[in-house]
Amino acid sequence: MRTEAEVRAWLRAHGTETVRHPGGTLYAHLCRVQERLAALGHSTATQYAGLAHAVYGTDGFDLALLFWGERDALRDLIGPAAEELVYLYGSCDRDRTWPGLAADRTVADRFTGGVTRLNEDQVTPFVDLTIVNELDVMEHDPSLLAANRGYFAGLFAAWDPVTSPAVATEVHRLLGA
Repeated sequence: MRTEAEVRAWLRAHGTETVRHPGGTLYAHLCRVQERLAALGHSTATQYAGLAHAVYGTDGFDLALLFWGERDALRDLIGPAAEELVYLYGSCDRDRTWPGLAADRTVADRFTGGVTRLNEDQVTPFVDLTIVNELDVMEHDPSLLAANRGYFAGLFAAWDPVTSPAVATEVHRLLGA
């Protein structure tokens, strides 16, 4: 596992500062997600996952910095626990996963078509990473917040039993849910 500065340098070398994203660039977004997870008390592994969460692309952001089949490269960069969370996040088929996530704690894999049951120690970091990402996007694009407030307020309320108290507070602050 590398230092945070090395991970950030790797992200910049892979062009994240040139990719437009709500709030500026993909690089700025990734850093904000990592910093917010840190401020909310998450582990270094979860923070590194926040910093690298879009490396394999996501169901909502198709650009991949690294092919998901090359997981060893990211694992060497951010560590195995963080890489596992990044893979789960990037592979997540949102339509098949999000509605039942709090109850069944499974992630439908859009890359392989399989389903992964989250370990108890993965549920809250996965949910919190997902929420923090969406909150950052909505905070930096008010039109997305206006268009999606109701959907995310309902979804995040359903996830409340597996959301950390600190992230739940952030949801209430932004969405009023």
